[in-house]
Amino acid sequence: MSLSSRSRLMFLRRLTSFGYNWSPPSPAFNDGWRTLHFTRTLCLPGGPPRPVPLNLRQHLSGAFRLLHPHSWTCNPEKGLTFLALPQRSLHLSSGLMERSNKEPPHKPPPHKRRRSTEDHGSRDSSEPRLPKTENSRHTRSSTTSPNYWFKNGANREPPPQNTSAGPQMPTKLTAPLYRGWEEFSSFYEPQQSSNQQRCEFSVLTYNILSQDLLQDNAYLYRHCTDSVLSWAFRLPNLLRELQLYDADILCLQEVQHNHYEEQIRPALQARGYWCEYKRRTGGKPDGCAVAFKRDSFSLLSRHAVEYLRPGVSLLDRDNVGLILLLRPAGGTDQSQPSSCLCVANTHLLYNPRRGDIKLAQTALLLAEIGRLAHLPDGTPCPVVLCGDLNSVPWSPLYSFLRQGCLEYEGLPTAWVSGQEENPRGQRVLSAPIWPPSLGINRQCQYQTQSSPDPAAVGQPPPPAFPPSIEHSLLLSSAYSHLVHDGRPEITTSHSRTSITVDYILYTPGAGDVAAHTEHSKAAPLPDGRGLHLLGRLGLVGQSELMKVKGLPNEHHSSDHLPLLARFCLCP
Repeated sequence: MSLSSRSRLMFLRRLTSFGYNWSPPSPAFNDGWRTLHFTRTLCLPGGPPRPVPLNLRQHLSGAFRLLHPHSWTCNPEKGLTFLALPQRSLHLSSGLMERSNKEPPHKPPPHKRRRSTEDHGSRDSSEPRLPKTENSRHTRSSTTSPNYWFKNGANREPPPQNTSAGPQMPTKLTAPLYRGWEEFSSFYEPQQSSNQQRCEFSVLTYNILSQDLLQDNAYLYRHCTDSVLSWAFRLPNLLRELQLYDADILCLQEVQHNHYEEQIRPALQARGYWCEYKRRTGGKPDGCAVAFKRDSFSLLSRHAVEYLRPGVSLLDRDNVGLILLLRPAGGTDQSQPSSCLCVANTHLLYNPRRGDIKLAQTALLLAEIGRLAHLPDGTPCPVVLCGDLNSVPWSPLYSFLRQGCLEYEGLPTAWVSGQEENPRGQRVLSAPIWPPSLGINRQCQYQTQSSPDPAAVGQPPPPAFPPSIEHSLLLSSAYSHLVHDGRPEITTSHSRTSITVDYILYTPGAGDVAAHTEHSKAAPLPDGRGLHLLGRLGLVGQSELMKVKGLPNEHHSSDHLPLLARFCLCP
């Protein structure tokens, strides 16, 4: 074979290695898809939304499968099956995302991000380790690994930047990030009865990036000019975003305490919000906030969740959560099932290697939700769970929340969240994950009384099952985690990584759009109660973020993107 022929063959092989037929490692029925007709609207600061009719052949939540991305067609009567959003002709130069070969002296190891004292912990030599032999239950593959999320190169290292120049003011050379509004309300049949007022509301979750954490981890933002990182510049941008989206319920993470007390809460109260806040324990500077419009909801109860539990070695970190029980405006009859809504907001531990701690924190949050999310007669309420879960889609932790069950025997703790492409560490999960002294059973519920030993009362012992944990909330995701061409959606991006860690999970009602488009155990509450997803603010992929110079930038002042969804509360 001649040299030119061999080179051409190698080049063709190289091209075929970059395919588009990407599908997540989640089950999906090939015959279960529907063609959904909805409207995509451009949401830009300073102007009203502009509707653009679309007909997208894609699912809405969780089990997306894009097998033929080039098969989009044009229908003269219904419009384009796919419509590319307009983008300005801007290109990312080599100086926009900097990654020096010389790391700063204070920089933690590459796998750490925003490492604070809650990420430190002693290593117990008695804990089980991953054996050198391959584990048959949790063998990793290219299609089932929790780190499959990184297959499309979202974790590439940015090019180096010339840092010889001094600080510069924001130049406003890039346009704001285009994000389309995806409307699903036409999917539902109109209500026949008008006796009960239709309760519609919007929920926004947003990690706004604590200024103290930004300064402590400045190496993550070396692609940004100093001016866009200052709080004096970031605060007006963040408040402008919240005003633009005008959500009925706000769930915010990394809200710095002094900024909340002096600036954020007064600004939100001036816009008609009722605000609740929970600061992280251990004197940490930030926490979680939940705000809701006073003309849309009233507060029934409020409960803060501290994941720091003295005496429980696994729960020794300072992360927190906040749970509110709300009553929609006009819902005077508290006995009606549609008279309450449970909203939970949390920020789980970051440490990618401590999935055992994340699962324990999740179990504690689910137990608190199960204890609070019900009417006085015990009837369960719909739940909206928001926050930064520090776990990627289809990771074991994400699957546990969505499917309601996780068999964890021999599962490495570094795989639980799927944050790292090549996780390190030899720690594995063992039964039980959390000690009985926590008072939470394997169903993630508080134990009311200790059950007697079956052998002590002459009963046969229960059958042996693989170690597992369960919960009964059975949630759906408001987002699909993939953009239209099969690339991963991105909710957070900085100089180290670009992945999805932020979520809006909810209790689906009967006939919810998610029930028709995904293979999930999520089911409505009794009598079909729950929430209908009416629309969401679309997310973007890595290439779209590169065009606006990454995050943060002069238009978007956090390293996370806000998630926004609109729901209808089913009676």
